[in-house]
Amino acid sequence: MGQKEMVLAQLDARGIPYEIVHHEPVYTIEDMERLELGKYGEIAKNLFLRNSNGKIHFLAVLCHDKKVNLKELQKKLECTALSFASENRLQKYLGLTKGAVTPLGIYNNHDRSVIVILDNELKEKKAIGVHPNDNTATLWLTFDDIVTIVTEHGNEIRFLDFE
Repeated sequence: MGQKEMVLAQLDARGIPYEIVHHEPVYTIEDMERLELGKYGEIAKNLFLRNSNGKIHFLAVLCHDKKVNLKELQKKLECTALSFASENRLQKYLGLTKGAVTPLGIYNNHDRSVIVILDNELKEKKAIGVHPNDNTATLWLTFDDIVTIVTEHGNEIRFLDFE
């Protein structure tokens, strides 16, 4: 069973509704905008980060058009300096490859160590587009369902305001 099928099976088993749009592989927000995926809802920007000693990992999920100041985020999270995690760490902690980063990667985070940070503005969106651990499709979920997925899996979740 592939990553996408595993995610869909998890959602179906929990009765979480979603819409799925299949498309060519996308690697950036710009790729998703080019395919006009934003017409379905808010495309989520996902950033996989680590603290300075690499012992704490964060997955920030925010509105697609927001920029992140890592120094400001570090202050809000009250942690050591933040940087983008390597592709090796992305694979190790979320079982994902570059271009497929998504909050649904927590299904591969068996020790539940990755802290998920959700942009408060996402609460206002009718649907949020995230990959099903595979960048050839986008799932449209509600904010509440994303919160439920992360919470039921057992990962810590934090809510922040991003500029």
